[in-house]
Amino acid sequence: MLGLGSLAFATPLALLALISLPVLWWLLRITPPRPKLVEFPPLRLLLALRPKEETPAHTPLWLLILRMLIAALVILALAEPLLNPDRSRISSGPLVLVMDDGWAAAPRWRERMARAEALLERAEREGRPAMLLTTAAPANGEPHRIGSLQPAAELRPHLAALQPKSWATDRAGLLRALNALPAEAAPKEAEVAWIADGLAEDDSGEIAFTLAEKLRWLGDLSIIRPLEADTALAMAPPRTDSQGDTVLLRRAVGGSEIALTLRSVSDQGRVLSRTPFLFGNNQTEASVKLDLPTELRNRLARLEIEELPGIGTVRLLDDTWRRRPVGLISGGALENQQPLLADLFYLERALQPFAEIRKGNAEQLLERDIAVIVLADIGNLVGGESRRINEWVENGGVLLRFAGPRLADSSDGLLPVKLRQGSRQLGGAMSWAQPLRLGPIPETSPLYGLAISPEVTVSRQVLADPEPRLSEKTWLRLEDGTPLITGDRHGKGWLILVHTTANTLWSDMPLSGFYVDLLRRVVELSQGVGAEGEADQPRAPLAVLDGFGRADEPGAAVQPLPARLPADFKPGPRHPPGYYGRWDSRTAVNLFDDAAAHPIAQRNWPNEARLLDLSENTQETRLLPWLMTGALVLLLADWLIGLWLRGLLPRLRPHSLGKATAAMLIGLSVFGMQDAAAQQPRRPQQGNPPHSNLAEDFVQRAASDLRLAYVITGDASVDQMSRAGLFGLTEILYRRTSIEASDPLGVNLERDDISLLPFLYWPMVPNQPLLSDAALKRLDIFMKTGGMILFDTRDQGMPFAGTGASPGTEKLRQLLGKLDIPPLMTVPDDHVLTKAFYLLQDFPGRYVGGPVWVERNPGGEKDGVTSLVIGGNDWAAAWAMDDNGRPMAPTQPNTPRHREFAYRFGVNLLMYTLTGNYKADQVHIPALLERLGQ
Repeated sequence: MLGLGSLAFATPLALLALISLPVLWWLLRITPPRPKLVEFPPLRLLLALRPKEETPAHTPLWLLILRMLIAALVILALAEPLLNPDRSRISSGPLVLVMDDGWAAAPRWRERMARAEALLERAEREGRPAMLLTTAAPANGEPHRIGSLQPAAELRPHLAALQPKSWATDRAGLLRALNALPAEAAPKEAEVAWIADGLAEDDSGEIAFTLAEKLRWLGDLSIIRPLEADTALAMAPPRTDSQGDTVLLRRAVGGSEIALTLRSVSDQGRVLSRTPFLFGNNQTEASVKLDLPTELRNRLARLEIEELPGIGTVRLLDDTWRRRPVGLISGGALENQQPLLADLFYLERALQPFAEIRKGNAEQLLERDIAVIVLADIGNLVGGESRRINEWVENGGVLLRFAGPRLADSSDGLLPVKLRQGSRQLGGAMSWAQPLRLGPIPETSPLYGLAISPEVTVSRQVLADPEPRLSEKTWLRLEDGTPLITGDRHGKGWLILVHTTANTLWSDMPLSGFYVDLLRRVVELSQGVGAEGEADQPRAPLAVLDGFGRADEPGAAVQPLPARLPADFKPGPRHPPGYYGRWDSRTAVNLFDDAAAHPIAQRNWPNEARLLDLSENTQETRLLPWLMTGALVLLLADWLIGLWLRGLLPRLRPHSLGKATAAMLIGLSVFGMQDAAAQQPRRPQQGNPPHSNLAEDFVQRAASDLRLAYVITGDASVDQMSRAGLFGLTEILYRRTSIEASDPLGVNLERDDISLLPFLYWPMVPNQPLLSDAALKRLDIFMKTGGMILFDTRDQGMPFAGTGASPGTEKLRQLLGKLDIPPLMTVPDDHVLTKAFYLLQDFPGRYVGGPVWVERNPGGEKDGVTSLVIGGNDWAAAWAMDDNGRPMAPTQPNTPRHREFAYRFGVNLLMYTLTGNYKADQVHIPALLERLGQ
């Protein structure tokens, strides 16, 4: 290598070609011989003509200099010049390149790769063989293997494919592989470069020191590592306490202040929040308060540091983080009859925003993992329920109990304190003069920090027997000092008692915001639950994280996660960080699951090793590509100049330029019109589309306008009559009411989304196929969420009508047997169907006289509207009209009055479906008129 200050030439012999530049100058200066003149008179005619090509007498000086510059650039490029060459380590031995490729190498991976590429390039340039060693366990899960020396150029693809692993380094494994290497296979007098991550695997750093000593015996050792303050950060498990959620980040040593951003991400990759924070100067730990509403917190799946991508600053969250199922058990009997007096009414509404609510008895709730169980006024747990709940609390469950008349009379042992028999109430023997307000919360209470509502009063409570630890167990007192909320540890769990009721019988606390905050704090004390049904089964890998914290498909070496992890479990190639189990109940494996995990800087290195800073790059720059690029550009310019001098370049004429511009504008305008035409939405088709249309077409039509719908049975004549009947009813509604519906739709229950429809007409046919489970589920949801179905067996006009043996009735029975049908009754005389728009006494269709069935107790959530109407009068045939408005089917009797009343029933039915049960208020009209008359 020839050096000239900051410039060096890797192939200096190529500079000898510069001697040929004068010869090249002389060759370029040669001019053709002078032409010989021969007298030939006819040539006089050609003297006035201008020749198309002219040969200059000599090469222009500027063109000569340009060509000389091209030649000089090529010669210099072939000499492989280097700017700021690295002269720190010139070795004739092989290169042994050792790279830390564990999780801690990810933050500055590009710098590490750039330094490694520079070392390999220098070895290749000097013709030295090389060897690549990595310290992290191989991704295939096998032990470390030491390869043989090979040309440096062949190692470039292996180095380019290298990526940081998502687990820690295994320097001890590499040390064992080096110790097992035969002496004849080990490199001799090598240049050893270890690009380290700067962290120790153990507290003392002995493993890295021993590996460095082993590498030093191979040759001169250089350790390239980041400064201690620039080592990787580690995110500890989030901490949840009474103050909320806190995320902790740690680094090996205190460094300069860093501005970072904590990003919260959902399962769909949506950013839920971005929280800026500062890693203080000379601080080794930083905490970030995760302030998210409960609704967003339950959707949280991943925490990461925006500025430092890497597995060390990523935290996956599973169901143990966001799932807090709460079981409710009540001893009252008013849950359905009088909900405002029910024990669970206020509990449900207070818990719904931040917890998953489950109901049932103790055995049903404990069949699944659950975080909190609330017992509302249950004195004694019956049978084995007490034993099972006691075991559940000892294993970490939270039992919250509310008092009431039953608990005041008798109680079991699952209480934080012993209770006196009876209760203290306003006006009783142990009463106070007036209802008492809440007192202050002790600082030692888990409820400390909650805002007390001054308007909350308590008129009755159960009292605790005095005991030495009563003050310690008291979480909240009344203003007279008596305990209102007590709690105590029971094994790993909690026993908590609220000494008043969960409803408003003894206190108005359920009406306050303090009630919600109290339940939220109790739920936060729970441990959460994990994957259900997989406690004793291995969990298959779903997605794993690479060294940069990016999700990836599990490789062939990744194995299922054991059902019970050993105490010393650490992520590795067999079980890398990621999700395991099922997507609906998954388990997250993170790099750091120990709250006390802290990165440790590696400080003890062998004295003979040369320590280099990763950020102090040599900035060695190869000038060959730049010089060759410059020469190529100048050569292209020389070629164009030669064409120009010879007159071979076309000249741009004004009219040619105008034509080209016009053609371009026309092409752009045509393209724009085609693009606009492609973006123009398709006009919706008129009338009912074919039954084979996709479900998207159905959704678009059903959502755009109000439409009546009928079930497609597969019988063409029945379907045609159904469509004509709803078309006729739509016309009648338009003429007589304010309902303006569009053309009716045919519904394929196996494909279409019927939730967008308010009304469905279903004629029964014997050959209609049975529905799938998915279609039955859609029907069940449709009827329970406000939709109405008119089931028409069309058998009233048959000779055996009323015997229950008609094919339509049998088909209807098969269908209703698979649905959750409420109790039915025949339409009473005062039902809203008889007065929704017209006053009716019967409900004729094509036929008259058959019974019509409706839901017995529709319920207030559907505004009193029945979810189904069943009959056999063939209403569609009575409503059916052709395009000219003429009836399509005769009625029995075939009179205008009969058809008119069939239309009126259709109007009443749709008015009842769309407007609800408001007509039922007419029952009060006689009383109001009588009072006004008085």
